Amino acid sequence: MAETKSNKPDRKLRVRMGERPAEVRRGDFNEVPLGYTPDEAKAEAARCLLCKKPQCVPGCPVGIDIPGFVKLIVDGKFEEAADRILLVNALPAICGRVCPQETQCEVLCLLGKKGEPLSIGNLERFVADWKRERGTCPLPAAPASTGKKVAIVGSGPAGLTCAGELIGRGHSATIFEAFHKTGGVLVYGIPEFRLPKAIVQDEVNRLVARGVKIVTNNVVGKLDTVDELLAEYDAVFIGVGAGAPMFLGIPGEDLLGVYSANEYLTRTNLMRAYDREHADTPILQSKRVAVVGGGNVAMDSARTALRLGADEVYIIYRRSRTELPARAAEVHHADEEGIKFNLLTNPTRLLGNEKGWVTGIECQRQELGEPDASGRRRPIPIEGSEFVFDVDTVIIAIGNQPNPIVPKSTPDMKTNKWGLILVDGKTGRSTKPRVWSGGDIVTGSATVISAMGAGQAAARDIDAYLSSPEPREWKVEIPAETPKK
Repeated sequence: MAETKSNKPDRKLRVRMGERPAEVRRGDFNEVPLGYTPDEAKAEAARCLLCKKPQCVPGCPVGIDIPGFVKLIVDGKFEEAADRILLVNALPAICGRVCPQETQCEVLCLLGKKGEPLSIGNLERFVADWKRERGTCPLPAAPASTGKKVAIVGSGPAGLTCAGELIGRGHSATIFEAFHKTGGVLVYGIPEFRLPKAIVQDEVNRLVARGVKIVTNNVVGKLDTVDELLAEYDAVFIGVGAGAPMFLGIPGEDLLGVYSANEYLTRTNLMRAYDREHADTPILQSKRVAVVGGGNVAMDSARTALRLGADEVYIIYRRSRTELPARAAEVHHADEEGIKFNLLTNPTRLLGNEKGWVTGIECQRQELGEPDASGRRRPIPIEGSEFVFDVDTVIIAIGNQPNPIVPKSTPDMKTNKWGLILVDGKTGRSTKPRVWSGGDIVTGSATVISAMGAGQAAARDIDAYLSSPEPREWKVEIPAETPKK
């Protein structure tokens, strides 16, 4: 660690985490960051001010004792630090990798006032990996069974967290997953180079070992309705996410070679299209790829296309680099790997050949006006600035919307105008008795940790409801309108 003339540690700059070289990693799907060494972790943790009233903790959706686990790292007690996190966060190795700490806990860190905030996410990842890699994660003692059964629809971060909380309180928990793999967006949406699937599987295996039952290939709303589940279970939690893609609504989106990011990433991540020797998953062998969007999913799609063999990959985003919603780390990695950014640019139509394949994309230059409802400056088209460039693949990554299967098959459960399930913000209770919900199906596309927080809160209320004497009153406070995220 750098020392000042007064021999005090310099707390302004964080300890950088090592990364695999861009020229190597762009050719494979192995993880990019290398993780901290023990000495690096202790040096970074030593930057913490150990505030008496830490501002970082309220920024964490599940309320991790951040100063507590950081102090344990300083003392070299890595396993105890992991245990401190596990008290409230069952998926620390995942959250340490994919959560946007820079806009949650880290943005509130007092170190950020005069330098760089503490690297809380990297420290969380370090202790979680330390404990997992050494096999020192004994299962918690099983509580006495309550005899109550809960059905959980969806195995993403909200569903997994809800199941873990419920099984720890003595209830039976059964997860119903539409795909053949458990993990939701953690396995179909986030690439291997950002979140190794073995880490997700480890967490799933722990839940199964604790008694959680998992039923895959089961689309609730088609095979079973929520009402049919309620006939068998004491409560239902809906955590199906927001997995239906959104499109631009421009001419040519029906051409061959045009993907939603959902399809492109699902084929690659869940169906292993990148492993051509062992997986027979159809996906284009692209040369010039345009990815429309500026969020994490757009960066994931662009970096995936590069690894699948594309010669050139372009990000097309209608605002400037300042407004990019993707994590700074993901933009940095995309830059290093050679992704080209076409900013202040908006597609107007897609062009194709006589066989129906996409061959080009027409775009229009934009300039920024006044801020809109999101707080970002509104893009304004520049007349006469249209231009065309050649592509053979287009990936639309402009966001997701809720899949309507569960809400439409449950007509007495209220949703808002975007199809998101309306719930009591404190408890996760929906307008339908004995049905709770949380995660992206309630908020729209958000973060892994916020979905986990919703699953945690719902599980606690489910436990309180099932533990109270009958007859139980169903009280909910639903906001007049849930804002779209």
